[in-house]
Amino acid sequence: MAPKSSGIFGLIFRTLRYRNYRLFFAGQCISLIGTWMQQLALSWLVYPLTDSVFLLGIVGFAAQFPTFLISPLAGVFSDRWNRHRTLVLTQALSMLQAMTLAVLVLTGTIAIWHIVLLSFLLGGVNALDIPTRQSFLIQMIEDKKDLGNAIALNSAIFSGARFVGPSLAGLLITLLGEGICFLLNGISYIAVIAALLAMHVSRLTPEQKHTNIFHELKEGLNYAFDFKPIRFILLLLALTSFMGVPYIVLMPAFARDILHGGPHTLGFLTEVVGVVWTGYRFL
Repeated sequence: MAPKSSGIFGLIFRTLRYRNYRLFFAGQCISLIGTWMQQLALSWLVYPLTDSVFLLGIVGFAAQFPTFLISPLAGVFSDRWNRHRTLVLTQALSMLQAMTLAVLVLTGTIAIWHIVLLSFLLGGVNALDIPTRQSFLIQMIEDKKDLGNAIALNSAIFSGARFVGPSLAGLLITLLGEGICFLLNGISYIAVIAALLAMHVSRLTPEQKHTNIFHELKEGLNYAFDFKPIRFILLLLALTSFMGVPYIVLMPAFARDILHGGPHTLGFLTEVVGVVWTGYRFL
């Protein structure tokens, strides 16, 4: 581990002195930009293909429902499995999904059922990836006093990628079509997989557990809902997600039918949200 840096930038980016986190940070910077490129390209692809706001909602539902359904149980499995290997697997499966979309779009054989099925499969992968990635973050930080900084940097990466990715996607869709966005997203996973494989993880071994899986799930749910701060945070997140986040699904309809724009308009609208969230994270 490198010595601590002084100054404001040294304070903000202090967790980058951990080699494993530094690799993870670099890989995520590239991969998340590709993820946002794919998300925008997919929503823009669905709407002109179907002219149906309902099918936009179906695709959004297919992507999120497996995560909602499986994530609690996936969190239990992430405590039992090798998190490093699990992340390599989930990132490889996500890359395969993006490459499949790219091939279908570039060959002109894409259909709405392909999109719904592939979105559903990616949602299942994310159900395992998200809790595993969050718990793996804790293992990468040796000094737990720096954990808050690592979480803040992760949030900043996500918001920053939400600023860069959609703007690139809007430009690329206008010039080359949606397929190139899926292709570049698939390629971007190479960065995070390479970062994971380059980590020193010999000491990060999973805890051996012999208790019943559903008993552990029940314990986790009881803890979350019995502890008031966590319960209120979960309820707040649920309310925000249910009432606020769905506007993203309808963004292509607003961009094309109300603002009479194209993919660049959709990219700009999504980019503005990223700018606001990035500024909020740093404040």
